[in-house]
Amino acid sequence: MDALEAIFFRQSIKNMRPDPVSRELLEKILAAGAQAPNHHKVRPWRFVVLQGTARDALGAVMAQALARRDPAALPEALAVERAKPLRAPVVIAVGVDKAVGPKVVEFENVCAAAAAAQNMLLAAHALGLGGMWRSGDAIFDPAVREALGFAADQPMVGFLYFGYSAAEVPPPARPGAEDRTVWRGE
Repeated sequence: MDALEAIFFRQSIKNMRPDPVSRELLEKILAAGAQAPNHHKVRPWRFVVLQGTARDALGAVMAQALARRDPAALPEALAVERAKPLRAPVVIAVGVDKAVGPKVVEFENVCAAAAAAQNMLLAAHALGLGGMWRSGDAIFDPAVREALGFAADQPMVGFLYFGYSAAEVPPPARPGAEDRTVWRGE
């Protein structure tokens, strides 16, 4: 699959089979993420791969964090939060290094980690896997970050869910760039 085909036909897959994803495929996906552009060659992305019961543990932390943020949260809402990491057999948390040094800018680090996440989604698609990028309040919660091994104030760009699609998904219909582009000069 060429790069343009992956870009134009990749889409978010919500329903994934529970089938495990091989470590070989996951390592290719992670290696693709590590090819993202980054200013000052600081490689600011951090990946935490969660499979099996590690997803249950993350779900428990996410539910506890929701209960702290919203003491009025209903048991049903806590159950939904607890189940989020179980939507796919693999969840990769993508964190961002804090900016260190006078020339390193946190915004650039976040952009580089986001580019790494997109590379990973494209690689997964090219390898025949489904993927979905999720964020939500959990990525901003210090307890969730710490449970993943990140510092409480370390930024995250999200959770990437990977697995095999549970159903055939038709090619996406997406708009072009015409309505978002201004041409100046020649």
